[in-house]
Order: sequence, then structure tokens, then C-alpha cells
Amino acid sequence: MSHLDRIPMTGPARARRQQLAQGLKLGLAALAAPWLALSPAHAAEGAEAAGPAPDFDLSGPAGRVQLSALRGKVVYLDFWASWCGPCRQSFPWMNEIQAKLGPRGLQVVGVNVDARTPDAERFLAEVPAHFTVAFDPKGETPRRYAIKGMPTSVLIGADGRIRFVHSGFRPEDRAALEAQLQQALALAEPLRRGVLA
Repeated sequence: MSHLDRIPMTGPARARRQQLAQGLKLGLAALAAPWLALSPAHAAEGAEAAGPAPDFDLSGPAGRVQLSALRGKVVYLDFWASWCGPCRQSFPWMNEIQAKLGPRGLQVVGVNVDARTPDAERFLAEVPAHFTVAFDPKGETPRRYAIKGMPTSVLIGADGRIRFVHSGFRPEDRAALEAQLQQALALAEPLRRGVLA
């Protein structure tokens, strides 16, 4: 307790102090928000923290894409759209990270949410994806994950549980995102070696 807390306050002074305290709490929450998005304990709105990732079975340019078939791998699930500007920035990074960390058990999966698949195909002709792509023109998968904006990425551990959700993409996000991927891969290593069931 500070010496200020010992001073009795009534009326306008007390109300002003409460307003300042509330403003400070809101300010601190705003500063912390970008870091919460990269925290393993932070789950998507509507998804349970560290809960199981909803399964999906979608078509893609290379055939069917099923999350359940990727069990045992760390999955970087990215929801994107052809009209999304930041998606054009995220694709080259996802290509790099798939090439770099794929041998360690990472699988990047990009789920397109365009209502018209030809729009997505035009985007891919301009910005190629060297990772798995799936099409969800009905938008069922983003609804299951409670996705609210494009792009949004969901990191799913080798155990099939959501580790974190990140909204948006900026070049300065790369290092923090890669650190989360490296951490998930390190945790998955015993599973890959067959040490854990």
C-alpha cells in the first residue's frame, strides 16, 4: 500500500482516481495485445486454449487435404483469400519456412476462403505456394476455427492441439512466428522418435 492509498478520498477525487486506474489497465492491455497473439496459451476466439484442432477434409490442387492425416506433424494452418493484401507478403515467408522446417516435421497448409475457387487459382498463378493448399468456398473451416480476419494462422502441435493463433501478417512478425514453430517442433521431436505414444 502506498502513502496515497492511506489518504481517504471521497466524491470527485475518488471517481477521478478510479478513472485513472481503469485507463491504466486498458493501456497496459492494449500494449500486451500483440504479444498475446503470439503466446502458446492464446487460442482463437471461440476455440479452447490448447484444445483439439477441428478436423477438416477439403479439396486442393494436389488432391484431398485432411488435418487428421497430418497427425504427428506440426501444422501451420493459414487462412487466406485472394483479395487479402498481407497474404501476398505471407506466402513467400511460408514457402521459405516450409523448405527450412519441413524436414523437421512442419507442414504448412493454406486454406483459401474465396467463394469462387478461380479467384484463388489466379492468386496462386501470381504468388505460387510451395506448400499444401486447400479450398473452402463454403467457409466451413474458418467458422469452426472462429476466424475473423485474413490472414489468420493457427499453429497445431504434433498432438493435434492448438498451440497459438496469430492474426494478420507483417514482415516484422517473421522472427516471433518462427520461434513459435521451432518451439513446437522441439516439443514434437520425442513423438517423431517414437519415445512417446
